[in-house]
Amino acid sequence: MPKIIINKNEIDFQEGMTVLQACELAGVEIPRFCYHEKLSIAGNCRMCLVEMEKSPKPIASCAMPATEGMNIKTNTKLVEKARKGVMEFLLANHPLDCPVCDQGGECDLQDQSLYYGFDKSRFVENKRPVKDKYMGPLIKTQMTRCIHCTRCIRFATEVAGVTELGAIGRGENMEITTYLEKSMNSELSANVIDLCPVGALTSKPYAFEARPWELKKTESIDVMDAVGSNVRIDTYGWEVKRILPRINNDINEEWISNKTRYACDGLLKQRLDTPFIKRDGKLVKTDWDTAIEKICSKIKSTNFQNISAHVGDMVSAENIFAFKKFLSKIKCTNYDFRSKDFYINTEDKINYLFNSSIKGIEESDLILLVGCNPRHEATMVNARIRKTFLKNKTKIYSVGNPGDLTYSYKIIGEDTQFIKDIVDGKSEFSKEFLTSKKPLVIIGLSALELKSGKFIFEEIKKYLLKNNFINKDWNSLNILLQDASSAACLDLDFFNSSFFENINSNKFEIIYLLESDSLEIKKKNEFIIYQGSHGDKGAEIADVILPSPSYTEQNGLYINLEGRVQECRKASYPPGNSLESWKIFNLISKRINNEVLFNNYQDLKNSTLKTIKNFTKIDQLPKNIVNHSTKIDSEFINEKIKINKIDYYFSNAIARASKTMSDCRQIENNSLKKDINI
Repeated sequence: MPKIIINKNEIDFQEGMTVLQACELAGVEIPRFCYHEKLSIAGNCRMCLVEMEKSPKPIASCAMPATEGMNIKTNTKLVEKARKGVMEFLLANHPLDCPVCDQGGECDLQDQSLYYGFDKSRFVENKRPVKDKYMGPLIKTQMTRCIHCTRCIRFATEVAGVTELGAIGRGENMEITTYLEKSMNSELSANVIDLCPVGALTSKPYAFEARPWELKKTESIDVMDAVGSNVRIDTYGWEVKRILPRINNDINEEWISNKTRYACDGLLKQRLDTPFIKRDGKLVKTDWDTAIEKICSKIKSTNFQNISAHVGDMVSAENIFAFKKFLSKIKCTNYDFRSKDFYINTEDKINYLFNSSIKGIEESDLILLVGCNPRHEATMVNARIRKTFLKNKTKIYSVGNPGDLTYSYKIIGEDTQFIKDIVDGKSEFSKEFLTSKKPLVIIGLSALELKSGKFIFEEIKKYLLKNNFINKDWNSLNILLQDASSAACLDLDFFNSSFFENINSNKFEIIYLLESDSLEIKKKNEFIIYQGSHGDKGAEIADVILPSPSYTEQNGLYINLEGRVQECRKASYPPGNSLESWKIFNLISKRINNEVLFNNYQDLKNSTLKTIKNFTKIDQLPKNIVNHSTKIDSEFINEKIKINKIDYYFSNAIARASKTMSDCRQIENNSLKKDINI
């Protein structure tokens, strides 16, 4: 490996590294504003100046490639003087309003000015005034604070894939703007708030809510989709004030979607905090004993074949496991988690997972999308596809029209006949597919919901097995699940193929909804039990309501679309008389069968982990066990693959209760007027 000398110490570095990266390997911290490891190099701020032997002046370490034999010094008087000079220029126009700035306490400029700043400025000229810009309901601007690092512009262009954010003017007169001053049209736009090293871009919903040192910080995961983005939940008392990303290069890198970040204000609205029971057609408050007695009485008087259950999109693996055990005690087998009937094969775990892994997308040289819109179904997966598209020039094709995905792709067909032609080798595309080294096939639920869903999945799997694209080193078969609870339900076998046939024909007398608000029920005389955190669609039709905590108010295991088991940690407390779901099942079971299902949470957690298929460790991918069986036959039906439109900002009960998500939705529908107060 090549070597570089940094502060008299010889360090090994990799080819392609910059001097700044080599310094970090040596344990030397280099101040920076414009540089970010996930973005292109700009070299704007010059804060990262270091001294290089034989160079007449300091060099920008972020933009200088490291080469063999370089002698770098980072702690000389020349370096310190240069950095202090840069800092003086940066503060020349900065308003120095730290006491009223939301970035205070988390500001890179604030931190570095304490070391390199002066107590007095030599500039006597008036500071540059810059008008604040409108960027939508999420981003609050104070552009006089801007230091022109251009991180936000590079993120919008390179990661988010939107070109609305840019710069006008030159030098001191440069301004960051959306040109027409409109909302940024990206599900990732709010990440510019984290990237901004000063207080020019801050969070509009979080403005003046709390100071960072007042907040309790809890490491957790997101449950707004099936990706399992790593997040940090910041709470003030019991109230969730904000959600920020945690770095995990295998899943979300250091980005999160706007829905992940801002749906948290929905945790305060429309909450269920006490049991309800329906009397004379109206829901009235009651106590736990009365509600439990009503449920038990109804269950005892009903044939078990006429009892059904449905799990919602944000239920933890433990609560699913406890729910299934409870249902087995009352002999109920009619349960499911799907909001719409789609084909799924649970004989092999690879049949319902994203087997290439999210990080593995970067290794692919060809991607085929089949009936999916990753931008709305799994935003962070879409961001990773865009990354490999830009970095590796990966070719991307789609069967079905997903709309704007923030990168270029080619629609090669819109019906199932094209899938048949590929697997039969009659398509020109199949030749290109077979010549690729690591192709990816991503099958969406829109395709699996079709009458030919079984054919699409089984024939594609046979095709991939036949051509050795499913092996111990690489698996091209990927299912794009949409909900946080889906993988856990499939691992725990929580579904029944005949569920939808029976519920559509009103064969059930009791329907038990566990945080389920997406199932369409044409209610007649059914007795409906709703157990959840929000008064949403499920609670509206319920006869008994049992309040339970949301995902931030209890510990829980979630399995993401890769099959990775992750821990969601308790960050706050539920309101009122809410009880954890597994405790509610204990109460009902004790009343019916005089039996306690679980003694404590740890007992429940251990039992759940033992049941999860191919489980390895927390935060690790499951064991790669490939079943080469291809015996399942399927019938071909030629039909159009139409990708279901997702109401992205209103996809679950928490999001629907969120004012911020409502504003984003209105922006998306072009109905929210510009905020004149900014």
